[in-house]
Amino acid sequence: MSTIDIAYGKGHISLNADPAVAEWTSIRPRFEPAHPDPVNGFRDAVANPIGSEPLASLIGPSDRVAIVTSDGTRPVPNRELIPWILEAIPVPEEQVTVILGTGTHRPNSTEEIEAMFGREVVSRVHIINHDAFDESTNVDLGRISTGTPAYLDRAYLEADKRIVVGFIEPHFFAGYSGGAKGIAPGVAGIDTILQLHRADLIGDPNSTWGQMEGNLIQKEIAEIVALCPPDFMVNVTLNGDKEISRFYLGDYQAAHGVGCSAAKEAAMQAVERAFPVVVTSNSGYPLDQNLYQTVKGISAAARIVGDGGHIFVASECSDGVPDHGNFAAIMRKGDAASDVLDSIQTLERPILDQWQAQILAGILDRVSISVASGMDRDAIEACKLETTDDLNAAVREAIGDSDDARVAVLPDGPFTIPYLA
Repeated sequence: MSTIDIAYGKGHISLNADPAVAEWTSIRPRFEPAHPDPVNGFRDAVANPIGSEPLASLIGPSDRVAIVTSDGTRPVPNRELIPWILEAIPVPEEQVTVILGTGTHRPNSTEEIEAMFGREVVSRVHIINHDAFDESTNVDLGRISTGTPAYLDRAYLEADKRIVVGFIEPHFFAGYSGGAKGIAPGVAGIDTILQLHRADLIGDPNSTWGQMEGNLIQKEIAEIVALCPPDFMVNVTLNGDKEISRFYLGDYQAAHGVGCSAAKEAAMQAVERAFPVVVTSNSGYPLDQNLYQTVKGISAAARIVGDGGHIFVASECSDGVPDHGNFAAIMRKGDAASDVLDSIQTLERPILDQWQAQILAGILDRVSISVASGMDRDAIEACKLETTDDLNAAVREAIGDSDDARVAVLPDGPFTIPYLA
């Protein structure tokens, strides 16, 4: 019997893809192999950047440098990139601060930071968590053209030179990750983050996977970041094993644009018609640490599931819903997904996590969703989702309930973004 391995935590779940039961379509990115020599690949990219002078020539020996990178919910290869950046900049390490762009996420613990960077780097440079909720650590830069307030991290603003680090992949409402998004919402204040995620922006048709042109969220991000832009960007693309495949270094807009084109070619996959059943993951660890983040994998699957269909998502959710934030409370509103959407539309101002609930409720309004996870069943079902302890049996049951025995499988979750051609 044929099997398809679905990314789950640090391992996988095997899906029985018996051709006698259904027609199975496995949809995967066109992953590139790992870079054959990433150390020298980085050195070449940092010396020959896109749309920028080499990094070493941008920074003077007396400059205080801020390096902004993602927190532990993102698979940015910080263990490699941060030491390489430190080698490339001509300043003493005591003049460098690494800022974890947590957005609204909880701060990373000492143990998590050591796991992300390695003990040696932690001992060499100052690493801090951004805190979007602390007014004293965020500075008001005024308002952009739409009225959205621009608050950014004080440590980022007070640095003489700024470097943003990240990886590029399609994003479910910002078009693509990486680039300016590492700054806003990464190290933005809570009022800025909430306005960037307000209901009208999230609901706009251009706020979707792989869409930069006409994306109103990206337009606001661009205006905010332009008030204090990074001097240099270090972004990469990753393969299925989360290894570096290519480097995109230089100007944060020009280099990001090149990287987005490459990510689109790798991740966006066309299908001819919608499927009644779609099985997905949330790309495994670290992306599947909680139910909140799992909405991304669900959103990718929703692009190719027909109305009334069924999405199954395998996501470990070792961190639960999680406990912090408003996501669970919003998803518990009323009896149906439409009640959740109505509650969001009637809010006087945006609240934390409403965007993720808005996206999930919009999908639940037209399809069923089942979660295969190690987290508490009651907590999942309180969010109007179904649960399964046996993914294979549940998928077979859904196939039997449909008169169209076709199943799409996204083994790598939102690393693959399918679309109807």
